[in-house]
Amino acid sequence: MGLYERIRDTAKVKGYSVNRLEQELGFARSSINKFNKNAPSADKLQKIAEALGVSVDYLMTGNMEDDSEHYYVNEETREIAQEIFENPDLKSLFHAAKDLPPERLKAHIDFIQSLKQQEDKHNDEGC
Repeated sequence: MGLYERIRDTAKVKGYSVNRLEQELGFARSSINKFNKNAPSADKLQKIAEALGVSVDYLMTGNMEDDSEHYYVNEETREIAQEIFENPDLKSLFHAAKDLPPERLKAHIDFIQSLKQQEDKHNDEGC
């Protein structure tokens, strides 16, 4: 995997497109696409690494030894994070929940669980 592909894939995981990353960093459009043929400056690479929350070494080599804080706690956490990332409704729910006070969050969780129990009961009765 080349530098461009590693940046593209890392950006995708972080919720960015390459175009959006270029815009936010003030780079010319399609400049990152050229990184496999033309090496970027150290300054550009550092800006990309900072924006994506990874090391320059990771972008260059794919080696995450120095980026241990970016690993998921366990496989279940990785799967949940991926599911939230891929499902716009779950992502929206997650973002809304982050801003709720704990007591309101608990009330919403109880409500959703109650709806799920009703749905399960309804399905069990064959309706």
